[in-house]
Amino acid sequence: MTTAGNVIKCKAAVAWAPKQPLSIEDIEVAPPKAHEVRVKMVATGICRSDDHVLSGSISSVKFPVILGHEGAGIVESVGPGVRNIKPGDKVITLFQPQCGECRNCLDPKSNMCLKSDIGKHTGMMLDNSSRFTCKGRLIQHFVHTSTFTEYTVLDEMAVAKIQDDAPLDKVCLISCGFSTGYGSALNTAKVKQGSTCAVFGLGGVGLSVVIGCKVAGAAKIIGVDTNSDKFAKAKEVGATECINPKHYKEPIHKVLERLTEGGLDYSFECIGNTSVMASALLSTNYSCGTSVIVGVAPSAAELNLNPMEILTGRTLKGAIFGGWKGRDCVPKLVADFMAKKFELDGLISHRLPLQKINEGFDLLHKGESLRTVLYFC
Repeated sequence: MTTAGNVIKCKAAVAWAPKQPLSIEDIEVAPPKAHEVRVKMVATGICRSDDHVLSGSISSVKFPVILGHEGAGIVESVGPGVRNIKPGDKVITLFQPQCGECRNCLDPKSNMCLKSDIGKHTGMMLDNSSRFTCKGRLIQHFVHTSTFTEYTVLDEMAVAKIQDDAPLDKVCLISCGFSTGYGSALNTAKVKQGSTCAVFGLGGVGLSVVIGCKVAGAAKIIGVDTNSDKFAKAKEVGATECINPKHYKEPIHKVLERLTEGGLDYSFECIGNTSVMASALLSTNYSCGTSVIVGVAPSAAELNLNPMEILTGRTLKGAIFGGWKGRDCVPKLVADFMAKKFELDGLISHRLPLQKINEGFDLLHKGESLRTVLYFC
């Protein structure tokens, strides 16, 4: 029996409140409305941003909510008006959508669609309603995606169609973690050949920055992390050396300044810690260095800097999703992966079924995972 046009009952990991474990629940997923797509999820990654919501650090997100944004799946049905996507297509979810019509989408320098829910956190589809219910209650969406569920509904602008032979359990990382790091090096910093770089935080996003720096031809790529167990993997994907701030008495920016004879060309903060952001900036050359904020800090965090640290010539930048325009660029990134221009396998440390999602978050908290990919039984 076809499911198109009908409510689908399925399993989902529901966050009922912050600072509580996710609960596997039976939910109802309504059919897609005009310009919407319903997707059967195949794989989704656990990202630090999801954990920020669960911990209460991103206080603007409303509960109950279905989190998850780094996903890939197969289109089950489409609503009226959907033109370029059909049932059976493989797709990647886009937490940073691309409507293709707003001022930012039309500007080649921006990928921040004005219809994005990042920062607003309305928790709704574009028509200001939800497609999820559980136990008679409305469930919020998360940044246009909500991938911790067997079926989800997305606005067409938040879906990128990809090639049919792409392995969804790997390319799901292109939905967030890999693209964010990789693009921060290539698009945001525009790392130059022969340059010196440092990457603060060697999780999945940080390692993706390392890969981007290597592809760009950086001569020195220094991994920085307080967990030395991460160094072997960082060197495997392209870091030329790694250092642990705990092993030095002087501030880490002084160490890096000495190692690079006056400061780095580029630094990347991939943690979401404002004190580390300041250190990353100070580690760059005072007259021409560029530092990129990649990590997501808590909502109430503030970055305090002496203006002279930038006045001398440093550049401080940031970018969501590595500067990529989702619907335009994600299919090309998948094609590059299929052409073996970069690898994703080394970024995946664990694979778990949706039912064990809380174990995946525990691994993240303990610093034992790079990326945990959830699959749907």
